[in-house]
Amino acid sequence: MNLNLISKLHNSTKRNYLSRMINNKVFCMKEAKKYGKNYWDGNRKFGYGGYKYIPGRWANVAKKIIKRYKLKSGSKVLDVGCGKGFLLYEMLKLQPGLIIHGFDISNYALKRVKKNKNLKVFKYKAEKKFPYKKKSFDLVISLATLHNLKLFDLANSIKEIERVGKKKYIMVESFTNDKQLFNLQCWALTCQTFLSVKEWIWLYKKIKYTGDYEFIFFN
Repeated sequence: MNLNLISKLHNSTKRNYLSRMINNKVFCMKEAKKYGKNYWDGNRKFGYGGYKYIPGRWANVAKKIIKRYKLKSGSKVLDVGCGKGFLLYEMLKLQPGLIIHGFDISNYALKRVKKNKNLKVFKYKAEKKFPYKKKSFDLVISLATLHNLKLFDLANSIKEIERVGKKKYIMVESFTNDKQLFNLQCWALTCQTFLSVKEWIWLYKKIKYTGDYEFIFFN
């Protein structure tokens, strides 16, 4: 099912698309793909421009996820591409009994995850076979991560999400018209796979992905 859990938060950020495109973008893309300090907390031209924890910013999204997937004490959640784990931290504040695992390729981000005894994070590539048995998790989520993989790796990752999760939710960047595609191409630094909404849905069906999904747009 196509959901709307993140879009409001995504749309609350202002972006100057053209300025990023003309600001030595190829160099900035190479730096961003290191997923180090510059990407997370450096100049805006390299990525987030300061990805800090803001109390409550992710709370509404966390509430929606917990409610939709009926998560309770003891429910197991995996986040593929967890970054600094701010959403996971908010989920644990709302439901302290959750058991959450998350992985990411960024050492810099993982070192800045807020500690919690029920939260385990580690470095791992999303395109590799996940180190878990079939249906190990009540919910697997992946937010703004999978489009950063090449298409063949992306397909493998979706298959793994399907394999280890009882319920699933994937959010990716996409477009429905030429303006959104142009803005996405201007803004994106790490995106490897640019697919329209129709193409994403086709891919999900081709791979036999049965979970929920959401698309964010650059209007």
